[in-house]
Amino acid sequence: MITFCIAILSLLAGFFIYGRYMDRIMGVKASRKTPAYRLEDGVDYVPMSTWRVFLVQFLNIAGLGPIFGAIAGAAWGPVAYLWIVLGCVFGGAVHDYFSGMLSLRQDGLSVPEIVGKYLGNGFRQFMRGFTLILMVMVGVVFIIGPARLLAGLTPEVLDFRFWVLAVFCYYILATLLPIDKIIGRIYPFFGFVLLFMAVAIISGLFWYHYSIPELTAGNFRNMHSHPDHFPVFPLLFVTIACGAVSGFHSTQAPMMARCIKNERLGRHVFYGAMIAEGILACIWAAAAMSFYGGVQELNGVMTEHKGNAAWVVNEISNTLLGKLGAVLAILGVVAAPITSGDTAFRSARLIAADFLRIPQKKILNRLLISTPLFVIGFLGTSFDFSIVWRYMAWWNQTLAAIVLWTITIFLMSAGKNYWVAIIPAVFMTAVSSSYLLVAPEGLNLQENVSILTGLLFTLLFSVLFIVRMRFRTVYIDL
Repeated sequence: MITFCIAILSLLAGFFIYGRYMDRIMGVKASRKTPAYRLEDGVDYVPMSTWRVFLVQFLNIAGLGPIFGAIAGAAWGPVAYLWIVLGCVFGGAVHDYFSGMLSLRQDGLSVPEIVGKYLGNGFRQFMRGFTLILMVMVGVVFIIGPARLLAGLTPEVLDFRFWVLAVFCYYILATLLPIDKIIGRIYPFFGFVLLFMAVAIISGLFWYHYSIPELTAGNFRNMHSHPDHFPVFPLLFVTIACGAVSGFHSTQAPMMARCIKNERLGRHVFYGAMIAEGILACIWAAAAMSFYGGVQELNGVMTEHKGNAAWVVNEISNTLLGKLGAVLAILGVVAAPITSGDTAFRSARLIAADFLRIPQKKILNRLLISTPLFVIGFLGTSFDFSIVWRYMAWWNQTLAAIVLWTITIFLMSAGKNYWVAIIPAVFMTAVSSSYLLVAPEGLNLQENVSILTGLLFTLLFSVLFIVRMRFRTVYIDL
């Protein structure tokens, strides 16, 4: 319990101390007019209240990631706390804050356009295709998952195809309608549900005197049931993405960058939402490690249920919260992926609109861009994405590394403290390259060979990057 409490306090301290330092580096000004007012169009550029923008951003980046990822990451033991806290404060929150603030300063630009400004036109073209395709794929996967779950909870007449159509129709509305009509209204409710559920879970653990494992010298190790096949580095750092570091967040930040009323609110919305997600991840990691009696027992349960974190969520919620827990579990497991899927499609529309330079105020322009995305997405629901999904974790952290290198270039070229970005950029590059080599869905090489090769690649890339930056200036006045 002591380790858990220190982890929560550390996350909060990160927001108040390190988050304020990020504000000083960025040089925020309350007098600078935000895109929500300068470019207000009633569709994507819409001024919204701070609490609403925070909860929408929180749900955009959260979904099921800090729940399912934290439960899966808890299989490695209390070392998961270290990654959540350090990764969130010094990596994920920095990544989210600067990706959001750079978008805010550049009229709400999407991440491919921002990356292109700092890494060059070649990277811009690559990122346009990379992020656009993956946004559609995320949307498709988050149609299939909820549809299957809902089909299992409802009468046979409401089968899988019915729920695919129902979820898809909602996605169309959420993608096309002004952001304050659907997303701005229902997201705060579901965001509150996720936060309330987490507080209720940790309260239940305290109330029923569950023993939350501590991080000690004795268990500062890999406690996974198959440590030889699941090394802490890099698999833990990819398994717990949301709650620590996640590249997907950078694709979501521009949506709220177009709705923030005051630049000083950036720390609360971007850095703060990531800290809230880290707290959520800590709570679910603690619940998973303690509910079944320890890490070893958790590994046994996860093996028995084939890694089904949804089953663990349902079990914990029903036991600790009763009937209310069952309702919240269903709301969380169904609504969270849906609210990630609809913003994935909306992000895809904004990304395409940015590089095609098509204004989005008129509904016909939104339909022009969205229709091909919807057609591809609907056809994609007929395919089995289980294999493709396994590569999503690597993609997610690779995207985070690319964005962190972009932030590094911005800070270097602006004469600011770039160490806050380059350290997590180097680390995430090492994680992504090593994971591709060692993971079963990657090259499946030996652990030592994979890690050594990944570290050598990271070292070479970092040296080449620094050398090139000494002879290149990409300063953009922000």
